[in-house]
Amino acid sequence: MTRQRLEAVLSSLPPVAVAVSGGVDSMTLAVLAHRFLGPAAVEIFHAVSPAVPVDGTRRVQLWAEREGWNLVALDAGEFADGRYRDNPVNRCFFCKGHLYGAIAAVSRRQIVSGTNIDDLGDYRPGLDAARSAGVRHPYVEAGIDKAGLRDLARQLGLGAVAELPASPCLASRVETAIPIDPEALLAVDAVEKLVIERLGVQTVRCRIRRAGVVVELDAPELAALHGDGELVAAITALLPSDLAGRSIAFEPYRRGSAFLGAGA
Repeated sequence: MTRQRLEAVLSSLPPVAVAVSGGVDSMTLAVLAHRFLGPAAVEIFHAVSPAVPVDGTRRVQLWAEREGWNLVALDAGEFADGRYRDNPVNRCFFCKGHLYGAIAAVSRRQIVSGTNIDDLGDYRPGLDAARSAGVRHPYVEAGIDKAGLRDLARQLGLGAVAELPASPCLASRVETAIPIDPEALLAVDAVEKLVIERLGVQTVRCRIRRAGVVVELDAPELAALHGDGELVAAITALLPSDLAGRSIAFEPYRRGSAFLGAGA
């Protein structure tokens, strides 16, 4: 039923430009749209940026080859915007605004995103940018939540993609009002990969805060971590010079814990 509802929404749209980050939401939408509507009706766009994990870009490229997508990789240009780099509460508005503007500059198709109904309960300035750009959200229009789209991903045979943990852009790891620095984002990505490999965990966040660098883990993994000096040293070695001298702490994972919402 979920698939039929989504296909009905896609059928009602003109040819689409799918914005794909590499996460389960947008990847599932891209796969279904391309298979259902056909290559002539679908273009896939992926922004390559220091804020996008390298693994996400590789995943998009791999599936583009598998599925025969018309993939366009682009630089959305958000790092040229001082408003974005200043990392205000509404940073995502500027990021998404640049993304949708870059797509619209090279495609006249209807832009669609992987936003689902669970996303509507969060503070997401990017949705304001989407509204300004006339972006459509097929999952929302079909009434599909995160669990529903994961089930759809499994039905489509997306394998490990269906089980990907939530992974917002790397800029979300930087506490609000600390400037976004490309070198720091590359280090955040490297630290998270290191911790995943060393501890065999799925959920990890490397946060940059005023007080220092914090690595967040789920409670069981955090409880099993005792005095791992080698891990701290390995993390320190990956940090740029302005962060390497800061304290490194391990804390329980909290969604959005580096983000100060409106009024905070």
